[in-house]
Formats: sequence, C-alpha cells, structure tokens
Amino acid sequence: MTTTPTTARTGLQARLAARPRGLPAPGDIEITEVAVPDPAPGEVLVRNLFLSLDPGMLLLMAADSRLPTPRYELGAPMHGDAVGEVLVSADPGLSPGDLVVHRLGWREYAVAGAGEFRRVDRDAYPSPSLHLGFGLVAHVGLMEVARLRPGDTVFVSSAAGAIGSLAGQIARLQGAGRVIGSAGSAAKVARLTGRLGFDAAFDHHDGPVLDRLREAAPDGIDVYFDNVGGEQLRAAIEVMNEHGRIAVCGALHRQSTGRPDPGPGDLLAVVAKRLTIRGFTVRDHFDRAAEFGAQFRAWLREGSIVYDETVIDGLASAPAALTDLVRGRYTGKTVVRLGG
Repeated sequence: MTTTPTTARTGLQARLAARPRGLPAPGDIEITEVAVPDPAPGEVLVRNLFLSLDPGMLLLMAADSRLPTPRYELGAPMHGDAVGEVLVSADPGLSPGDLVVHRLGWREYAVAGAGEFRRVDRDAYPSPSLHLGFGLVAHVGLMEVARLRPGDTVFVSSAAGAIGSLAGQIARLQGAGRVIGSAGSAAKVARLTGRLGFDAAFDHHDGPVLDRLREAAPDGIDVYFDNVGGEQLRAAIEVMNEHGRIAVCGALHRQSTGRPDPGPGDLLAVVAKRLTIRGFTVRDHFDRAAEFGAQFRAWLREGSIVYDETVIDGLASAPAALTDLVRGRYTGKTVVRLGG
C-alpha cells in the first residue's frame, strides 16, 4: 500500500445533461474536465484504460428505467464497466500497478473505496479490454437460461454484436446442431457465415423476418437468444418447436427507436407449444465467472472462438459511439480507449 499524495491531476468525466428522447442528441451527454482528488484512507485512485459501451446504457438515461442497475441522474457522473490500473492506493488490499475492473467508467480517473474494484489477471488476455467482454452473458443465456441441448437449432438475433457473436460460437462449441444469426447488413451476414462459423444468417432488413427465419430454419428452432425483441421475437415464437426455450437478453428494438416494444404478439403460440420465455441478467450468475473464464481463455488459445472488438479512441468520442453502436455501425464488442 502507498499513501503518497498525487500531484495536481485533472481528467475528463461524462455527465448526463438532459434525458434524451430516443437516441442521445449532441449536448445530452457533457464531457468536462474535473479535478481528481487524492484517495482517502481505504480508497484507491485508478487510471481507466478502457470503457465498455453497452446498448443498455440508453435505458439508464430514461426516466423510467427498469433495469436492475441505478439509472443515470441528471448532472451526476455516468457509470459503466471499465478496466484500469491502480495508480495510488490507500488500502492494503490493492497496490499500484494492479489491473482492476469496476463500474466507475465514463471518466478517465476513478477514486473510490477499494471494495468497488476487483483485481484481475493482467496476463489473462492480449489486451486489458477483453476483461470487459460479454462471454459470460452469452454462456449464461445459452446454458443456464435456455438450457441448450446437443443437436438443438439455435437462433441468435443481433448476431454480429458483442453478445450475439459469442453466443453463436458458444452454441456451436457446446453441441448445437445448427446455428442461425440475424444481422443488419450484407457484410455482417457474410462475417457470420464465414469467420464466425454460423450455419446460416440473414439481414433482417431483407423482407419480413418471419419469412427469412423460416427459410433458414425449415425444421424450426429450439433455442432463441434474443438481443432485440420486436419483430424478431415474434418471428421466433412462430418458428419455435414444441418446448422451445427463449432467453431474453436485450431490447435493441426499443433502444434504437425509443418507442415501447409491442411485445411478443399472440401468446396462444406460446401456450400451444409450451414455450419457455425467460429474461435474465448476468449479475445473477457471477458465481459462474471463474469457471467460464478458464474455459473462454482455453478457447481463445486454441483458436476455437473468434473475439471481435471495435475500439474507439477518447472519452469525447464515447457519446457518438454509443449512438452508432445502437444503430449497428460496429461489430463485436465496442470499447472506448481512454487517455488517462
């Protein structure tokens, strides 16, 4: 532990200036330079290296957010998953140089009690940014929530994104018989069936999703990993086989339009097919993190799984990048590299 005071230091920080109607407009998120205090006893000072961008952040900006995470308050610093390096520690549990993950993102420097930070292995991945990946989310949704079985036909929406790209690959590695993905462009579709190894994929802009899904899954689907809701959820219900399982992970339809999702439609199909629809949050499954992390690192070493990542530079670029993420501009996991 070191309690040596820092020199005068400032850093950029993001605050919610106004609650957006739909996607954030310029000025809804303010980037300001603030003084960075020295850590008090029991606290640490962390220089953030990468900030995770997540479509769910848009819901935290809304006045009626229902997510199990504190919403963003007007005028207050925003928060989000980040990975950083301890610069100064006033707590014996952490030392300068330690790599930590935490929820105090959207700022270049974070000062808080040591209990807010979790030390991680600096050498676990080629880049610290991989500690922000959504592999555990994909694994939990498939194996714990949807109860994937060998031979299942699996459909993943937003399959070129941070979660979907891993969900499809993990389904294949865990014995799925057929893996189908939807994406938002021809280039993404080609990436799914090429580099990522999906058996079939379609652009959800190319006509009714129900027609495209039936073409890709003539024998029906057993598991749907839902990142979108809306039309794609309704189509999946129609194409599901009896006793199918749906893991509801995200709501990109609502996040990208700013309008309430009309829901799954006619629930008689759910009753007739005896379907299971279950929402989940990975925060209920952190007990699986260590086991999955070891497996994920093994897959990466073996080349069994591809990790797609888009890196945006600078906190000032983060607000526009969040909007571009929801609009489908990026592939894989999107992170912001911070100056610090």
